[in-house]
Amino acid sequence: MNLKILLPYKLFADIQNVSSIVMETGEGAYGLLPNRLDCVAALIPGILTYETATRKVNYVAVDEGVMVKAGNEVLISVRNAFGGTDLGTLGDFIKSQFNKKEEEQREAQTVIAKLERGFVYSFDKFRNH
Repeated sequence: MNLKILLPYKLFADIQNVSSIVMETGEGAYGLLPNRLDCVAALIPGILTYETATRKVNYVAVDEGVMVKAGNEVLISVRNAFGGTDLGTLGDFIKSQFNKKEEEQREAQTVIAKLERGFVYSFDKFRNH
């Protein structure tokens, strides 16, 4: 199989002769072998593992995205990716991304709540005059 990992702003990786791929989806781990039927899957942040024809196993931390397998081509489009062989480093990267996203979501919810309170206060003030 030919594996391409695409980021919004560049091609992260283009690997030829991949013999297997394992990725994380919302339903659990998902594996691909060369004769697998064509498919599409939504990816969650996690470790993508692929093995080349030389039996070398490689790891890439990926953010959420989508995987499309069509024939011999596997395209993975994600927001961010970080390559390396040290699983500890990749695990730390994913944890930091989760924490960053959760913090951004909390900040956004706080801003939305303040806007809603302001709107309700202004509407109530307008209605009473």
